[in-house]
Amino acid sequence: MPREFGTAGVVGLGTMGAGIVEVLARNGLTVVGVDRDADSVERGRVHVQHSTDRAVKRGKLEPAEQQAIFDRITFTLSMDDLAAADVVVEAVPEQLALKREVFAALDKIVTPEAVLATNTSSLSVTEISVATQRPSRVVGLHFFNPAPVQDLVEVVRTVVTEPEVVEDVVAFGRRLGKSPVVIGDRAGFIANALLFGYLNHAVAMYDSRYVSRADIDAAMVLGCGYPMGPLALLDLIGLDTAYEILDTMYRQDRNRLHAPSPLLRELVTAGLRGRKSGRGFYAYESPDSPSVVADAQTPAEAEEDASPRRVRQVGVVGSGTMAAGIAEVLVRGGYEVRRATSRLSDLAGADLVVEAVAEELSVKQDLFSSLDETCRPGAILATTTSSLPVIDCAAATGRPADVVGLHFFDPAPVTRLVEVVRTVSTADDVVATARAVCRSIDKHPITCGDRAGFVVNALLFPYLNDAVKMLEAHYAGVDDIDTAMRLGCRLPMGPFELLDAVGLDVALAIQRSVFSESREPGFVPAPLLEQLVTAGYVGRKSGRGFRNHPQAIPVSEPTGVPSPSAATA
Repeated sequence: MPREFGTAGVVGLGTMGAGIVEVLARNGLTVVGVDRDADSVERGRVHVQHSTDRAVKRGKLEPAEQQAIFDRITFTLSMDDLAAADVVVEAVPEQLALKREVFAALDKIVTPEAVLATNTSSLSVTEISVATQRPSRVVGLHFFNPAPVQDLVEVVRTVVTEPEVVEDVVAFGRRLGKSPVVIGDRAGFIANALLFGYLNHAVAMYDSRYVSRADIDAAMVLGCGYPMGPLALLDLIGLDTAYEILDTMYRQDRNRLHAPSPLLRELVTAGLRGRKSGRGFYAYESPDSPSVVADAQTPAEAEEDASPRRVRQVGVVGSGTMAAGIAEVLVRGGYEVRRATSRLSDLAGADLVVEAVAEELSVKQDLFSSLDETCRPGAILATTTSSLPVIDCAAATGRPADVVGLHFFDPAPVTRLVEVVRTVSTADDVVATARAVCRSIDKHPITCGDRAGFVVNALLFPYLNDAVKMLEAHYAGVDDIDTAMRLGCRLPMGPFELLDAVGLDVALAIQRSVFSESREPGFVPAPLLEQLVTAGYVGRKSGRGFRNHPQAIPVSEPTGVPSPSAATA
């Protein structure tokens, strides 16, 4: 039976440490909070005071309960006051030498039965544990910020951690109202290893001037239902913190996807650390303010687009649910819509034609060649492809300047995002027209270049591929990885839930296209993904993917990628 801890210590009373103190005291433990100087101790106390004051104001905590929390907490400058603690959580800055110093000191103070836990988010728990004479009683206990709110804790066992210590800490996490996942001691654990690879990729995408910062963030919020875009999230985390985490992970695993983007280093060196400094990827009203203000990279709306062409009649080609959904939103937007399921001549007078046929290049090229002959001069031809090169469709016509990508997400009537994809040949007024049409049907257009995956899929599917690689390495199971990403990162779906919903065959096709274009070794499709698709296990639609689905969900639409946010609706 797991041991029940009665007294707990916390070393380090910064934002995270103070939050852990509050969590422990709220759940009935006697808590000793320690820091090295009086100012730090007072800041920790004030943090708990402000946090619980907000809870009282919102009616989530009674004044008497708040007082009881403080009655259970002792704030002190002396680690000797931790002598009676059953468990001590270290939450000092993310520096290996400092953490080892703390653990060496704790080893001489607490009882032999006490458990020592580190809240590190990226450092090796094993390297920290060897500073003690009891590495078998050392674990990682990684809380997420803000600790009183976030449900996830990662329990990190080393190769020498005693099994009963892991059991005790897991029970401890549940007592605190958290959802613990147990994992081994590898760089970044689950959440950070997957999250920061994605964030680093977003920085590289922005640094290449392929897409604007606002469009990257809008793409992931509207296209995937993420609570924040990657660049805004990096500003919140702190660019210096993000750089340290990525650098630490890269030094441990030598995974190029974790090698910090040079732009991150430049921003940090310049003192642009995100919200905490008042400027990072965005400019803020003041240091620590969440309010974004316009800066030199914020274009005036009036200067955003060239003059759009007039569009009254829109043709839609395709017989599936994507084509039907696009036609529906266009009709609701006041356009005269003509469907062409057999005769392209019905589209001869259209100002804009949107194709939503099978995601096969030869089929699309034949269609665009025919549309080029059928449609009037000046008509815009748009493809809804989610992964094929738009320029290949444009090259099949005699009017490449009039061809643009309009990537809707499934279901088109629900998902607000549309990726407007310009090729090297696309005319400025064609892009302006596509954006204007999107706004008129209550969609949010983002503009990007013609690269594999565009924005959403180029960021989403490598992250999903990384999750498969993590599973295939037997580091963590499907349920633990999904739990870590849903609870730790506040994502609408875990990676394996999403893969089964989208279809493993679709995911594999997109990942192959991303790798084929970039030739980045880290983007090679996971062998396990390849094997499951070969075996016919492609997710919900086949009844089996990473999980079993007793009732297979038939899929009639061959084009488009379901929006993760729509998949949770």
